[in-house]
Amino acid sequence: METICGIDCRKCDFKDHCNGCAETNGHPFGGECVAADCYKAGGEKYFSRYKRQLIDEVNSLNIADMPFVTTLCQLSGAYVNLEYTFPNGKKVKLLDDTKIYLGCQVEKSNSDRCYGLVADNDYLLICEYGCNGAEPEIVIYKRR
Repeated sequence: METICGIDCRKCDFKDHCNGCAETNGHPFGGECVAADCYKAGGEKYFSRYKRQLIDEVNSLNIADMPFVTTLCQLSGAYVNLEYTFPNGKKVKLLDDTKIYLGCQVEKSNSDRCYGLVADNDYLLICEYGCNGAEPEIVIYKRR
């Protein structure tokens, strides 16, 4: 498949359900893709600058036991859209399965849990969870 950002689609677990990045003008699953938007706006330099700004934004939050983020990758919303249980017992998913976000996972210091970071142009979500996304908890969810 031809891509806008140059990512190797052959390595993607969702390639069999993808409509193609170039073929859909950056909407392979129907929703927006942060990387495609950046490439269309200004190419590789724009995308690299966008990622650097997001990394700096996250690291400036100084979240306890969260190591510095050094890299981000494109992540399908369907892959990272965890279900959170609110205090009233209601279960909620905060992301859009059809979007492609930027994000990463880092191990929480002195713990068997991880931090997950997901962002697009509008929101930043940082959560904490156990093995395979078990028992996720929202750390930060904010408008960017």
